[in-house]
Amino acid sequence: MKIDEFRMERLQSTWENVVEYNLSESGVHPLSLRELLGEGELEDILRLGLGYSQTNGTPELRAEIARLYPGASVDQILATAGSSEANFLLMWSLIEPGDEVVFMMPSYMQMWGLARGFGASVKPLWLRKSLGWAFDPDELERLVTSRTRLIIVTNPNNPTGAVMSRQAMQAVVSCAARAGAWIVADEVYQGAELDGPPTTSFWGLADRVVVVNGLSKAYGLPGVRIGWIVGPEEFVQKTWPYHDYTTISPSILSDRLARIALSPGNREKILQRTKGILRANFPILREWLERQSGFFDFLPPAAGAIAFAGYRHGVNSTELANRLIREKSVLIVPGDHFEMDHHLRIGFGSEAGYLGSGLARVEELLQEFLSR
Repeated sequence: MKIDEFRMERLQSTWENVVEYNLSESGVHPLSLRELLGEGELEDILRLGLGYSQTNGTPELRAEIARLYPGASVDQILATAGSSEANFLLMWSLIEPGDEVVFMMPSYMQMWGLARGFGASVKPLWLRKSLGWAFDPDELERLVTSRTRLIIVTNPNNPTGAVMSRQAMQAVVSCAARAGAWIVADEVYQGAELDGPPTTSFWGLADRVVVVNGLSKAYGLPGVRIGWIVGPEEFVQKTWPYHDYTTISPSILSDRLARIALSPGNREKILQRTKGILRANFPILREWLERQSGFFDFLPPAAGAIAFAGYRHGVNSTELANRLIREKSVLIVPGDHFEMDHHLRIGFGSEAGYLGSGLARVEELLQEFLSR
């Protein structure tokens, strides 16, 4: 199996712990253990034996996850080492060489690369800025054929922060039903909306729906490395053995921390913290973008700690990102890592002072461009 270089992850893993200002993250400033744990819970953690955990997630963890999906049982949940492992298991278990996959773009490119690596023909379904970062339903109709095995969507979307309308979701459901295709819905930014209720899940909208989520983005707990798959029981039971060939099981410590985070009272507090960070920080980024002498063109995100801003300059986005690393010690994600050059994905989920200082460094370089 040959794989495409995962350019964004290669960039981030190389530089995110080296630069002075990392504005490439799509989640919020992470919670500390002290913030997550109560006194009694800390004592429980200290007594926890560090052995192997239940390979598909403890029944207690799967019960907390199932509670988020009406009608789901613990046997319809597979806990994984982060949502990235969930994505890998799904592509590995679902795709055969020659299958056709319709993939929402721009998007996080892991499943794009995996689908291609496992031999699928991948067809992009483009979100259009002119449509408010939505897709054209007629284009979806043309892309989906009798050979379509999967329709993969990310909702809320990364990198645009857009949320699909009910009509768009129904269009996906209808096209999938016509083709007998599976819908794979990456919903890791659900709960990180700037305003309004949580994004509606694809769960329950069709029989052949698989949902991926995890604790890294909306929950601010990427270091816990817990994700999950929710799907029909028979499908989940068939996917579980693939887990035996990867991490085998989530960490028992991570499983316990995830149960604490997802307990009803804690979950609500964590998501309110996330929304508070987003609502406080986005005005900082928006004001900064708007004062850059017309350099940027962007639509405000509805969810996630990310803005996907187009810019009016001929420089390639990777070249611009590399100059920011070398000259200003700032990391952002170039748009061509999402196959959309002349855009930048800027994360705004860090502490407010850190965000402002990092943006000031970016502005220094932009002023050099504008002064030419």
